[in-house]
Amino acid sequence: MSASVSPRASGAPQLSSDVFRTESDLYEFEFQQVDENLAPNQRWTTWLDVERGSRGPEPRPSWVVTAQAAIDTELGVLKTGKEADVFLIERAVEAIGDAPAQSSLLAAKRYRTEEHRSFHRSTAYVEGRRTRNSRDSRAMAKKTQHGRSVASGQWAYAEWDALNRLWKAGVPVPYPVQIDGTELLMEFIDDGEGGAAPRLAQVRPSKELLGEYFEQLRGAMRELARAGLAHGDLSPYNVLAQGERIVMIDLPQVIDIVGNPKGMEFLLRDCHNMAAYFTSRGLEIDEQELFADLLSMVF
Repeated sequence: MSASVSPRASGAPQLSSDVFRTESDLYEFEFQQVDENLAPNQRWTTWLDVERGSRGPEPRPSWVVTAQAAIDTELGVLKTGKEADVFLIERAVEAIGDAPAQSSLLAAKRYRTEEHRSFHRSTAYVEGRRTRNSRDSRAMAKKTQHGRSVASGQWAYAEWDALNRLWKAGVPVPYPVQIDGTELLMEFIDDGEGGAAPRLAQVRPSKELLGEYFEQLRGAMRELARAGLAHGDLSPYNVLAQGERIVMIDLPQVIDIVGNPKGMEFLLRDCHNMAAYFTSRGLEIDEQELFADLLSMVF
């Protein structure tokens, strides 16, 4: 940009045209056009749409994609259940300037609202829990549409809270990425070849690996008990076998062993289910010994 200035009086200094340069002259901008027409199975990332407390604990794994330009692409269904369905999501962002491209696979667990009442055991699981909002409590008791919506949100948040607590405690659970209403995004546990890791009930590990699995599981159950908690629905179907390690999943019903009147029963049932599995695979496990070991962590 150039400009000419006439002096006000004879001998007045001449002003350089640089004085009148605008900010846009001082910088060069490179713009990259973005295609905002997403496919039906895509959406813009919701990472920054949720409040800070609804994002995963720090330090976050390096694979977590936090860029606002990322796109979530739904790739298919991983599992359908009575209270929720789980979908496979790819969250990815293209390279922008010096920022490299990044992508990760996530499991999106979406709790149902209308159908959530099919989870018949929920009453026993939630004993000892409290709902602050009295209107919500009445709606849940009457099983109104609002009440079912509140219930599904509570189950989603209960699992979110459990995953956060257990991840921080070093328990082998999926990393919780974020929660948005009744949708919980978490780490996708793969089999190392792009597929989903099998459930413990589906694998036939060697005797040596079976023993390692049990030690890992007992360690995880001990950490839960140390926090005063039990899984509440633990079975070889709620444990994934990812190579040489196990990962606990499905944690919305985590039980407060002391606060829930049936806490001890749930803990003993967890011990029974897992002892039965390992015994059936050739590793003799005494459920009562396991139960006593876990109780020593509680009290």
